[in-house]
Amino acid sequence: MNPDDGGNVALRVRAAHTSFGGTVAVDRVDLDVRAGEIHALVGGNGSGKSTLLKILAGVLPADEGTLQFGGTTFNLQSFGPRDSRACGLRFVHQQPTVFPNLTVMDNLCVGGTFAVGPAGGIRWRATRAHVREVLARFGIDAAPDDLLGSLSPSKRTMVEIARALQDLKQDGRSVLALDEPTAALPPNEVELLLPMLQNLATDSGQSILFVSHRLDEIVQIAHRVTVLRDGRNVTTLDSEQVSKATIVQAIVGRPLETYFPESVRAHAQARPVLRTRGLAGGVVSGLDLDVAPGEILGLAGPMGSGRSTVLKLIYGAVPMRGGTLELSGKALTVHDPEQAITAGIGYVPEDRVGHGILPGLSIADNLAVVDARSYWRGHQQRRRELADATEAIRRFGIKASSPSAPMSSLSGGNQQKVVLARWLRRSTRLLLLDEPTQAVDVGARADLWRLIHEASDAGVAVVIASSDLEELAHMCDRVIILRNGQVAAEVAGPNAVTEDEISRVMMDVEAA
Repeated sequence: MNPDDGGNVALRVRAAHTSFGGTVAVDRVDLDVRAGEIHALVGGNGSGKSTLLKILAGVLPADEGTLQFGGTTFNLQSFGPRDSRACGLRFVHQQPTVFPNLTVMDNLCVGGTFAVGPAGGIRWRATRAHVREVLARFGIDAAPDDLLGSLSPSKRTMVEIARALQDLKQDGRSVLALDEPTAALPPNEVELLLPMLQNLATDSGQSILFVSHRLDEIVQIAHRVTVLRDGRNVTTLDSEQVSKATIVQAIVGRPLETYFPESVRAHAQARPVLRTRGLAGGVVSGLDLDVAPGEILGLAGPMGSGRSTVLKLIYGAVPMRGGTLELSGKALTVHDPEQAITAGIGYVPEDRVGHGILPGLSIADNLAVVDARSYWRGHQQRRRELADATEAIRRFGIKASSPSAPMSSLSGGNQQKVVLARWLRRSTRLLLLDEPTQAVDVGARADLWRLIHEASDAGVAVVIASSDLEELAHMCDRVIILRNGQVAAEVAGPNAVTEDEISRVMMDVEAA
């Protein structure tokens, strides 16, 4: 099948429209997904991507619009989950829905695809044969009785995809919607998964609707890209038009060169805000770091190099077994995060949902979680807390209906702005950031970078641990390369901190 053939459309959506109260979420959106193509759907916070996926899944009725699939036209006002499944629409969501402690066979058959005999018992031989066939069909190197948790993350994702598609014929008449499938994967696993998706489209003619914030991945695998902004179609880019620059400009409405903050600044030889000597704990040992006021220091290295552990040691979330810490020239002993917070250290964890936010509480509560005592004078000063939260929402560009709205109602990018604002609105001297823009859209990414740079301009020392070389190159004054918990190399100097140079030094370190 030729995905460039405009007449070979697997899914056609016309004039999809829905609103919540007086707010239009999806505004007469059109979408064509061709047979055998990987079609990327991108946009910033509030662009309508998630709402459109819910409409396609049949879990959210639209106010208007039609969907055409396999020669049949459906009214989106009455399009339900059974209609979606009957059409051949299949969904794999951002949060994994597999079970690591069960076998591959159990994961593939959960929900009713076990072969059963006349008396209702499971026919294990037939079930294993079916699972072997599915694994071969999707190119998954695993056995039916392997524990899913023993597989690599990319293979676990492919098992989830195989489960969604196993009941369908390989005729190009189905559409697989993948919502941020690489968000939780380390870079080396992403490199394994993307070719698997390309093979699925090329060899099996599978149509894929690929939703991602990671523009490098989209440029690498997408045949076409549809961009939404404020619930409306902005453009659909054909393969020859797909580039990072064109996608960024379509999403945020400005050229790529204005997307990044001002580049690296020179720093005076001032007394360091942070000094570590012989820092040890977890996988880290013998670590010496100096970070000047206003400096942004990057930490790079492969998985297991100790990037995240360094931040947790300084924050008191991992116990030190040796070494010393100084903050602004004074010795600091940190046994727990509370001591770090009191000293003026802020920390944004890698796992935003698991460790960074309290999703069931309000935005105001999440902002105040490290300052709760300041809002207590014999009773909770809720009015002052809400007023401060309203000011933070304005100052940090958080898109929210009110400070009392639940944290779970915000997009990932806006949740991350709340976590960052929690520290930047107080007297933070040292800011520790672990993968600060992971799984956020391109517009929120630019906003977060701007906020971090504004903090460093105000004299805050910043340490960023990141697997994103682009982020490190554009944000950092220096980048330390870690290996096995120790400093292996440093990238520094005027015009030296570039993606290519960081990548080259990392490869040299790995080869050494």
